[in-house]
Amino acid sequence: MLGGALAFRPVRRITLPLYVGGFLGPFGGAMLVALIPNVAAGLDASFAQVAAAITAYMVPFALLQLVSGTLAERLGPRRVVRGGYVAFGLAALGCAFAPDIWGFLAARAAMGASNAFLSPILLAALSEVVAPDVLGRTVGTFAAAQTAGLMLAPILGGLLGEVSWRLAFVLVAVVSVVLALPRQTLGAAERQAGSNGRASLRSLLNRWIALLATQAVLGYLGFTAIGFVLVLVGAEEFDLGSGARGLLIAGYGIGGILLGRFAGTVVDSAGRPATALAGTVACTAGVLGLVVAPSPWSLGLVFFGVGCASAFVWAGLNTIAVESFPGNRAGATSAYSAFKFAGVAIAPLVYVPLFEVDTRLPFLLAAGFSALLAVSVVPWFGRYR
Repeated sequence: MLGGALAFRPVRRITLPLYVGGFLGPFGGAMLVALIPNVAAGLDASFAQVAAAITAYMVPFALLQLVSGTLAERLGPRRVVRGGYVAFGLAALGCAFAPDIWGFLAARAAMGASNAFLSPILLAALSEVVAPDVLGRTVGTFAAAQTAGLMLAPILGGLLGEVSWRLAFVLVAVVSVVLALPRQTLGAAERQAGSNGRASLRSLLNRWIALLATQAVLGYLGFTAIGFVLVLVGAEEFDLGSGARGLLIAGYGIGGILLGRFAGTVVDSAGRPATALAGTVACTAGVLGLVVAPSPWSLGLVFFGVGCASAFVWAGLNTIAVESFPGNRAGATSAYSAFKFAGVAIAPLVYVPLFEVDTRLPFLLAAGFSALLAVSVVPWFGRYR
């Protein structure tokens, strides 16, 4: 552990490259949403073909996270992350200069695969470069940076698309190159390459990582991935346009950004399980509130509250993930992250059939998932004692 040796260094200088890297991955993944018409016109493709690039990105990103962290522990996090940045930048350039839709899809898949070796490993690195008494605050700030990447990607991507959609991918490539520089890769500090060469996937086959994986799925199903249901409700019940529907769900991300760092501070003072449990109970109440919200304004306000509460859930659970498996820290965080995105993938399959029966049923089920998450947090109190 480097926490003690680095506790007296300026934390911001050490962690800033990690925050920027945490922002870059979601930004590079989500910016395509605003650029679909531009890319379709530029590559003479259909909207459906370009939209398939989202799936092309997400599938390798989720699957490779099951092993990427363990590989980083064995080969050395700095080496793996630097290679990930280089690959991410090259793949972004591949998107920028793709001659046709098939080349673009292949490059997007490469971007997703590369990000599997970035985001979760950067999260694990936080525990190596900050003191334990500020780890929660740092993890909360990292989560806020990731949320900001998701929120700002369509906005910045759309603005760059006014000039050229290819420019957005060039920007991602340039930032990736800068972050790949030796002093930037992991905040100028890290264990020696291969110092944990005995890390293995087998070390993660225990009930605690299974509990974290379950919590990741329940959290994304319960209150993170239900934004698309609000979009459907806005269109079906209130006849909202696309801009209004976007604003309806934007509050969740804004809440996460505003309270991410504060939630991490609460984690440091009140404890990991207590903070996660309180946030989950609040999220459950908020999701139930969506069932009875009578107007678009009330839906948006309640979902903003859910986003605020979720900051405490993820600050607590993310901190548990990065500190509870010292034998394979990066492997644990990457596997945990993979199951978050499994929740994203499952959500439409679960909620759309219910929505077609009754528009409020998905929220009732989501509240049930959130309540299960609250119950599942309880065992962590015993482990932390």
